[in-house]
Amino acid sequence: MLKNFHRVLLKISGEFLMGDRDYGLDVKTVDRIAEEVKAIRDFGVEVCIVVGGGNIFRGVSAAAYGMHRAAADNIGMLATVMNSIAFQNSLERVGVDTRVMSAIHMPNICEPYIQRKAIRHLDKGRVVICAAGSGNPYFSTDTAAVLRALETNCETFIKATKVDGVFDSDPIKNPNAKFLEKLSYDEVIDKNIKIMDHTAITLAKENGIPMIVFSLKEKGNLEKVLLRTGKYSLII
Repeated sequence: MLKNFHRVLLKISGEFLMGDRDYGLDVKTVDRIAEEVKAIRDFGVEVCIVVGGGNIFRGVSAAAYGMHRAAADNIGMLATVMNSIAFQNSLERVGVDTRVMSAIHMPNICEPYIQRKAIRHLDKGRVVICAAGSGNPYFSTDTAAVLRALETNCETFIKATKVDGVFDSDPIKNPNAKFLEKLSYDEVIDKNIKIMDHTAITLAKENGIPMIVFSLKEKGNLEKVLLRTGKYSLII
């Protein structure tokens, strides 16, 4: 077991799955992440995953151009199902038993999300990928991921990004941005740090689930974070 981690939820943005592409899915990137998940699964860590859909469709962006927000978010949720099925394929090709469970009922391609059944899959050592967000428009996949983490009794919410953790400003735009190793939920909200939406942070705060933010760009970082030897930000 990695540093007493028993069950974690890993949130991966859809944009991350693009790799170096401008749009869509980079299979090599998905395969590499699958290997990272396999590595921690082989150590005995139970893994629940939520994947975003921004590499295919972003509901908020579409709504800004005039599409009704509910319709745009519904399309975005379907995009997460597409990513989840691709991720399941990569995981199973490296020998990890995986189930995709969707908040939107589509039994021909994946299981419906049922809390107790998801827990049962995790108990049996399967990786569970929770697709279609919460099944409701106006809620981000970050919020849905915190919800699923709580429902499946995960000890920690882990958000994979393209940067090392949380900074006081955008490190891509500001090379002098200060890295924040540890901060509270309230600091994230009060300082308007845009690592995830405030609904997700508030839900995590109210239920006391710690949040880890780290970069998945370098191979092996997920395992290093769980060993507490890697670089990451902790929100508690």
